[in-house]
Amino acid sequence: MLNFKRMLASFWLAFASVSLAADYDPMRVADSAIRTIDLSFGDPSRPRELPIRVYLPESKSPAPVILFSHGLGGSRAGSAFLGRHWAARGYLAVFMQHPGSDEGIWKDLPQVQRMPALRQAASLENFMARIGDVSATLNQLERWHKTDGHDLSGRVDTSRVGMAGHSFGAVTTQAVGGQRFPNGERPTEARIKAAVIMSPSAPKAASDETPSFAQVTMPWLLMTGTKDTFFIGGASVESRRAVFPALPAGDKYEVVLDRAEHSAFVETALRGDTEPRNPNHHRVMMALSTAFWDAYLRNDANARQWLAGADARRVLERGDLWQHK
Repeated sequence: MLNFKRMLASFWLAFASVSLAADYDPMRVADSAIRTIDLSFGDPSRPRELPIRVYLPESKSPAPVILFSHGLGGSRAGSAFLGRHWAARGYLAVFMQHPGSDEGIWKDLPQVQRMPALRQAASLENFMARIGDVSATLNQLERWHKTDGHDLSGRVDTSRVGMAGHSFGAVTTQAVGGQRFPNGERPTEARIKAAVIMSPSAPKAASDETPSFAQVTMPWLLMTGTKDTFFIGGASVESRRAVFPALPAGDKYEVVLDRAEHSAFVETALRGDTEPRNPNHHRVMMALSTAFWDAYLRNDANARQWLAGADARRVLERGDLWQHK
């Protein structure tokens, strides 16, 4: 009789777990008011003024933070569809703008001068500046959290921080998320607990891939496409796909969107794009990234089960690839 009761209890727990996971939906949002505010601050450690855009959730309680780093020539206004959705799910979404590799390097130039300016901006100096921007932004958020009367007063939880980035922003995210560089440095930002990397990049030397990523213990979600190339940097589809197999097992995910080009992760097409834009790509990005944040910033077991089960695949289309390890 006792064994039967135990079996019945185990069955009920398993059934309840499946039922809760089935009810989990990363696209579900409440009818809440999302505020968007633009701020800027000076980094005390460098002569550098940093603009940011903050998507504020409705709740006034301390919220988990998601940082976003734009691609080469972008701005804090890019990929707003992600900022709005994450905030609607209760996250404080902070979109950074990186001077020196942002839209300021090309907007006021004649068309013929824009490409050389972009190539020049994809420099080691700007890469290192971006890494510094991440810690500087988190430090400033903590100061604002403690500042009475500020819009962010009491609303920032830097014990639960995720970071996402696209293209040059993906490289920035990889750097603070645990990648090791040829000189042995790992400029990991300890406050970041999980990373979403859109258009990842492997080192150009194939032999460097495994040692570069072998020590990544942080949960990573990689997003790329079957046509994800860019005219600067030389990253091929193959080099973007090389990152996932080089990562150690444990909380690592990859989605490859069929026929998605480099611009799929932003709102507008790039010159030279050949594929029609697929609205489901943005839906996939919002759903998978939200479930990932819920799983690793909120420790939501249902979100983790959703990612690992058949539910995540239901947001994908036939030609998309989804894998995890």
